[in-house]
Amino acid sequence: MAAEPVSPSRPSSLEPAPVLPIARVVLEQPVPHLDHPFDYLVPLSLHDDAVPGARVSVRFGAQKLGGFILERRDEAEPGVSPIPLLKVITALPVLNPLVAVAARAVADRYAGTLSDVLRAAIPPRVASVDKEFIAATAEPSDTEGASGTPAASSYVLGTTNPWRHYEGGEQFLTELAAGGNPRAVATVLPETAGDWAELAREAMLATVSSGRSVVMVVPDARDLQHLESTLQSSAADLPFARLNAEDGPTPRYRNFLSAALGNVQVVVGTRSAALAPVEKPGLYVLWQDADQSLSEPRAPYQHAREVLLLRANEEGAALLVLSTSRSAEAQRLVATGWARELAPSRDVRREFSPRVVVTGDDFEREKDPFLHASRLPRAAWQAAQKALETGPVLIQVARTGFIPTTSCERCRTAATCMHCHGPLSFTGGSRVPSCGWCGRVANAWSCSVCGFTRLRARSIGADRTAEELGRAFPKVPVVSATGTHPKFAVSSQPQLVVATPCAEPRAEGGYQAALLLDGDRSLMREGLRVAEEVMHRWFAAASLVKPASKGGLVVIAASQSDATQAMVRADAAGFAWRELEQRRDVNLPPACRSAVIEGPATASDQFVAALNLPETVTTLGPVWMEEGQHRWLLFFPYAAGAQVARELKSGKVRSSTHRWPMVSVRVDDSSML
Repeated sequence: MAAEPVSPSRPSSLEPAPVLPIARVVLEQPVPHLDHPFDYLVPLSLHDDAVPGARVSVRFGAQKLGGFILERRDEAEPGVSPIPLLKVITALPVLNPLVAVAARAVADRYAGTLSDVLRAAIPPRVASVDKEFIAATAEPSDTEGASGTPAASSYVLGTTNPWRHYEGGEQFLTELAAGGNPRAVATVLPETAGDWAELAREAMLATVSSGRSVVMVVPDARDLQHLESTLQSSAADLPFARLNAEDGPTPRYRNFLSAALGNVQVVVGTRSAALAPVEKPGLYVLWQDADQSLSEPRAPYQHAREVLLLRANEEGAALLVLSTSRSAEAQRLVATGWARELAPSRDVRREFSPRVVVTGDDFEREKDPFLHASRLPRAAWQAAQKALETGPVLIQVARTGFIPTTSCERCRTAATCMHCHGPLSFTGGSRVPSCGWCGRVANAWSCSVCGFTRLRARSIGADRTAEELGRAFPKVPVVSATGTHPKFAVSSQPQLVVATPCAEPRAEGGYQAALLLDGDRSLMREGLRVAEEVMHRWFAAASLVKPASKGGLVVIAASQSDATQAMVRADAAGFAWRELEQRRDVNLPPACRSAVIEGPATASDQFVAALNLPETVTTLGPVWMEEGQHRWLLFFPYAAGAQVARELKSGKVRSSTHRWPMVSVRVDDSSML
């Protein structure tokens, strides 16, 4: 798009750069109608430092804004009189050209702005780290033209390669080593058959041997630490960069620059690493794509899986999606032929999987007449007692806290704070509930429906469960692991490990048994992805248990359902296939694409009315939300995705230009459905 002049003239004494005197700059600002590059003049004094990818400071109207140079050009857009750059903040190329293209594609897909995507891709600058790298690049190199990365070496398939259990797995590695770009989805076996990080490492080694780079993305710090440990134990001794926002600004920026300057061939990290800058990208690896941690919580709300899909397409790179379960989105990639499936045979899966018992089946109901009123059914109790004789037992609880949600004892209405209407809960064993939002203690609470003053627990958290189990098994250590108090590993000694979903620590040699509690309560939640999320959590926990041949047992405290039957059969792919078919029948994601529009009633209605949508789009709404908010839902086929995204972006531009109340636009965010 044509750049807009921000100053009527420039000083006549300013001497421009001798060659390519125009810099195209993307500004660090989220305003939709300014989401395009602007032309600025490169003064002679900044000619050497104003390289493509450099971070700069510019004047825009009365403001000073930061930005990144996309390219240098001979001429500005017709009719534009560019003003000079104010300053080159860092001459290091922090915006990789491939990342710039990918970020633009992500912004277009999610109807967002390029600036918002780059905010997640490029960490804040640390001046001292900049000076380190500038000084290092200024030092003469011992070998002229050296890239700083190890030379490519041949890849040899070993007889103990963990991919040997997967049909087509060794062929996948061979193609990577030959410079190919295969795309695959693999549902991994339990860890006793070969750790997922070992699968990722082998794929990485095969890719690096072809002279290309690898980016591996995981949901959280626990998985990142495990992946790092696996890579560090590799005999290849290949350097890699770690990108994780929790590391702090200095180490994160240092590792980012190592990747951006081509000092490493391998990058590992959490969701922001999906846009990591690497030279010659050859493979993108994603672990547990169904995990909600991989969704960016800020606009444009992109998911790491979709970012990697876009990059693989744009850059001609390979893609590997690894998971203990199977998301409907990953199953769609297999169903459409975009990716192949790497799966073990049924016999191999059965050999390494634990035995699964569902307490809600008819057989267990006959043995346990009080099953309906028990949180820890008889089968689960007996399994824990027997397993504790030889090893640790994992107990998965749906929520953290003591009693995280409460309700009226008489009418069962959810208990809320009388000041802010937040949820009331009991924390730390307190006998008086407090609000989870404002923190007020509800000493004189009464039900807003029936006036009753006594509360009951709607759910019991990990802290309360650990306390109860400590009394039930007085001689057994009880370990608690939650997202707020993580624990990455436990020993093989007999112990009870109470954990919330996706926070389960690994046990040395595997757990002897796992008890998955609150199954029915978890499956009864509202939402499109509830069953899929529960399956993700269950399969992740079951993958940490020893195989049935070594006494490994998983007990699910839930009634019979499609989800529990899939667990019994260890058939994550079959469950995902049925989910996808059911959603295709009713035209729901990921069989189609979606968008959610929310905002003040008048503004959101006006926003939707102004959209020029194709006939293939189904529009539902408005749905009345709290405090005068409206929600609109759009469902559309993949073929219309680009057009709908452009219309949504145009709507945001109109609102921004006319300074109308802004509405929230979230594309392909199924957590909102």
